[in-house]
This record gives sequence, C-alpha cells and structure tokens, in this order.
Amino acid sequence: MILAAHVKLTALIWLPACALWIVRRWGWAVTVAVTVAILVALFAVQRFGTGGVGAFFGPVTVVWFGVLAVLGARSLVANPEVLAAISPTYALEFLLHNGSVGFITLGAVFLVVTGSEALYADMGHFGRRPIRLVWYGVVLPSLLLNYFGQGALLLRHPEVARNPFYNLAPSWALYPLVAIATAATIIASQAVISGAFSLTRQAIQLGYCPRMRIEHTSSEEIGQVYVPFVNWTLMITTVGLVIAFRSSHTLAAAYGVAVTTTMLIGTILFFFVARERWGWGLVRAGLPTALFIVVDVSFFGANISKISHGAWFPLVIGLVVFSLLSTWKRGREILARKFAAKMQPLDEFFEVLDQEKIRRVPGRAVYMTSTHSGIPPVLLHNLAHNKVLHEEVVLLTVVTSEVPRVPAGEKIELEDLGRGFFQLTAHYGFMEDASVPHILGAAKAKEHQQLWAKHLGVPVVGCNSVGMRFVLVPPGEFDMGSSEQRIARLDANGPLQ
Repeated sequence: MILAAHVKLTALIWLPACALWIVRRWGWAVTVAVTVAILVALFAVQRFGTGGVGAFFGPVTVVWFGVLAVLGARSLVANPEVLAAISPTYALEFLLHNGSVGFITLGAVFLVVTGSEALYADMGHFGRRPIRLVWYGVVLPSLLLNYFGQGALLLRHPEVARNPFYNLAPSWALYPLVAIATAATIIASQAVISGAFSLTRQAIQLGYCPRMRIEHTSSEEIGQVYVPFVNWTLMITTVGLVIAFRSSHTLAAAYGVAVTTTMLIGTILFFFVARERWGWGLVRAGLPTALFIVVDVSFFGANISKISHGAWFPLVIGLVVFSLLSTWKRGREILARKFAAKMQPLDEFFEVLDQEKIRRVPGRAVYMTSTHSGIPPVLLHNLAHNKVLHEEVVLLTVVTSEVPRVPAGEKIELEDLGRGFFQLTAHYGFMEDASVPHILGAAKAKEHQQLWAKHLGVPVVGCNSVGMRFVLVPPGEFDMGSSEQRIARLDANGPLQ
C-alpha cells in the first residue's frame, strides 16, 4: 500500500512536470505533450470504476463505429468491385509474386486486426454474450465496411495511399474525425486497462502474484475492480513509451509483436483447454489448432523480423513479467511445503490432547489454514501461550480452483474431526472473492444446518498470506440468526480477499 501510494504521488506530481520540461528542452512535437496529458487524465479517472467510465465512453464508441460504417459505405458504393477482395486468391497471388517483400508486408497488414484481443481481456468484466453481440452486431460490420471503403478509395485515387482513412472524409470533416478518432483511441486504451485489472485480480487468486489492494467499483458486477498499484505502474510505463518512441509509426513493430505473440499463445492454450477441459480427441483438437498456428506463425514471423525497430520491447516485458509470476508461484509452493512439514499431524495432536488433559474453555475459535495436513501453527502457539483450548475449534481453508466460478452447491465442505474439531473447506473460482461471512452463511444453509448453527457461530475478519489470524466470540454473544448483523459487524475490517 505504501509503495502504491508512492507511485501515485510520483505520477501526479512529477510526470506532468517532467513531460513539460522534456518538451521544452528538446522541442518535441506538441502531439507528445498532449498525448501525455490525455494518458495522465485517463489513468486518473480509473478509480471511479469501469461502470462510471463506460457510461461516459459508451455513446462515443457508438458514434465512432457509426462514422466508420458511414464513411466506408459511402466510398464502397462508388466502387463496389472492391468486394472481389473477399476471395483469398488475391492475397495468395500477392504473396507468391512478391516473395520476401510480400511476407514482410504481413507485418503491416496484421495491424488491421489488432485490438480484438482487448475484447477477450474484458471477458471477465462483461461475460461472453455481450462481447459476442457487440462484435458481430456493431464492430465487425463497421470495420469491414470501412476497410472495403478504403480499398475502393485507393482504386479511384492511388495517390492517397499514404493516409486513406482520413481521405475517406470530406475536407470539412477532417478535424471532427480526428477528434472522434482520438476519443476512440482513449476508449481502446480503457479496454486494455480494465483487462489488466481483471487479469491481476485473477493472478492473485491463483497465487501467481503478490496480494495487492483491490477496490470493487460496482455493487452489481463482481468483475469490475480497480487495482491502484497496477493503474499507476501502467501509467508510468505508457508515458515512458510515448516519450521514448515519439510516434505511432515507431511503435508499430512493438505493437505487432505483442499482439501476434498473444494470439500465438492463445492458440496453444486453446489446444490444451480443448484436450483437458472439453475432453476433445487429439485429431479434433489438433486440426483447428494447426490451422490457426499456421496463420499466427506467419504473422509472428513477419513482425519478429523488426526486432531491431522496437519489436524487442514487448518480448523483454513479457519475459520479465513471466519470470516474476513464475518465481512468486514457485516460492509460495516451496513456502507452503515447509509450513506443512512443520505442522503437527492431527492424530498426534489428539493423542497429546488426551494424555495431557488440556483444559477446554467455553467458546468457539476459527483458525485459517492453507492445508489439511495438520494443526495450524497459530493454534499451537495459542495453546502454548494460554495453556487452554476452546471447546469448539474450526479449521477453515479457502481453496481457489482453476475455474472462473465454482457452483454454489460445491462451495462448502464440512467435516467433523471429533473432539470438538471441525474442518471447513470453501472452494472459490479465480474470478470470485472469498468472503468468510458468506462462507458461514452458505455452510449454515446446507443439509447439516442444525450442526452448523450449533457449532459455527464465529465470524472471521481475515487472514494473512500464510493463514494465521483468527477471532473469538464468547457463547451467546453472537447471533447466527441474522446474516445482515454478521456482515455489518465485519464491515469495519473488510472481507477476506
């Protein structure tokens, strides 16, 4: 939290001043300064949430795609013969007759499909159905009309090949079109930022990323989150890229490699998901994978040839992030094994409990533990210090499964271990937030309702990364009958993240 606050303070105070100083010192174009100002403003409003930002950007997006469709259709009507380009024979003929030049040209051609990966990054925010409806109903038709319109314009006026998009519009509409295009670029950036928040949250849930402060910005959509540290880190990085590369032309190589690598990895992941999750056979999963691999590798090869022109940057960033995530995951696994090795087995603890006649005092205690392999160390420390054990002890484990969401009927497992001990296991998906008050309420609703109401009337306010924090409530002081009261008493401390 302190580091995030430091990053935020640095961003708000120093970046605008540094950007202005650089522009004055080296005389860079005003475009760079304006871009930096827009980026700072965009990241500054992220704390208001995706819903709030989307309410402002949504109408602009509709206008943008409407303008694309109208401009393209207007030009397409004049030269409808461009629709012959639907046939792939023209592309194959171009590649065969131009050799290596045609292959390298794929790197530029690929830029027409960039941006689609942001749709899937936002899947966690909106789900599949809204994205499908918007893609097939608005985005894809508008893009196709505009690209065909640009092709038709080039058939009439080959001399405007340097910038066919803006030449689609009448001269009086140039500046309004630039304004709308700028707004659309900001909105596209918003989609990527929202996706970064969602993916960071999922990485934390799966144990690949250190815990960070996550703010939920919507009371209706669980996927809409804001991660301050990621937000300000992204802002500093993107501002640095703008200042270093200076123009979108020099960024094209880096952008192309980033997107083609993402799509190539996505194709490989599709194969494993089809095989392991959907149960597809080798041939059924391999044929579509091979088809997409051929296309992805072709585009990747065309872009990777520009390694000296900035294509190295996304590869370095990807390697650094992968190293951090894999190192953190591996470190947590090693640490968990060491903790598990030091835990006293349940049977041995029960033997000591019977032999030493440890005093049991009235009350209920809940201990967070990350494993079922024994007695958590915090319980042993409490016993060694206080020389007593509560009559009813609950060992609570929250398990994050490698699925987006766990069905409600499969979330809770409760086992009576004997001698007043209970093992409670809660299963959550990586797109869900584990809330202990909700766990207690869900367990109460199961078939063993009477046992649950009798034994587990204890709220837990949270736990640290090794699961060693607990809260006690004396008998009669806590009413299991009102979930609202339980949650209200816990609001000051917040739910388990």
